[in-house]
Amino acid sequence: MNKITNALFLIVMMFTISSLAYGAKSPHDFYQFKVYHLKNNDQVSQVDQYLESAYLPALHRLGIKNIGVFKPIANDTAAVKLIYVLIPFKSTDEWKKLDGRLAKDAAYLASAKSFIEAPSDKAPFERIESILLDAFSAQDHLLLPGSQNPDRVFELRSYESPTWHLAGKKMAMFNKDEIKIFNRLHFNPVFYGEVVSGSRMPNLMYMPVFKSVEDRNAQWKVFGSDPKWKEISTDPFNENKVSVSHIDSILMHSTPYSDY
Repeated sequence: MNKITNALFLIVMMFTISSLAYGAKSPHDFYQFKVYHLKNNDQVSQVDQYLESAYLPALHRLGIKNIGVFKPIANDTAAVKLIYVLIPFKSTDEWKKLDGRLAKDAAYLASAKSFIEAPSDKAPFERIESILLDAFSAQDHLLLPGSQNPDRVFELRSYESPTWHLAGKKMAMFNKDEIKIFNRLHFNPVFYGEVVSGSRMPNLMYMPVFKSVEDRNAQWKVFGSDPKWKEISTDPFNENKVSVSHIDSILMHSTPYSDY
């Protein structure tokens, strides 16, 4: 009987490992941020045209929905202009196969031809950055914001940690308590994710949504004085004061052609 039990156990384990290795559908989301680095408004226009007319329609045809496209509020005066594209995937396999599937899409190749084959002296971007994230267990799927107010502000926040141990502490703090506080205070987070591939690691990122810049500033003041936040942020177990070595905050608006 023990031999049969052991054999069944090995079969189950082999199936599980095989499913993970070959990208079986995950119970949680993965996200890719594609960040276009641009030097002038001509490049901004070219990327806008490509995303709106070619890239997003192609992803929609492949069943990939709820794609967010965002521009930092500071873009107009910034020397380096940025466009952020947030793509949710059901598995890493779906992400890995995307470029190959696009290469077989005749409609995409036709509509993207001028962008893909642009000459070097008229390049539509300076570079593209890619960040892959694994959704947090406490919010394992992307949540669409309810409001379509054009003044909405999406705040992309990035928390870098000095060690993997401290990064794990901070992510556990989010999953156990911090996300509950954000939900209670109506921060309306679109996603939370651990960066599993990117230029800044170890790192976590998340994106709350606010009615306006003024609402964003007021909400963070409420968060800072929240009793539960004060309790967990001063708990020595969480090591909150040392678990984050660098924070970036980027305030953005969604583009008119973004899915939300």
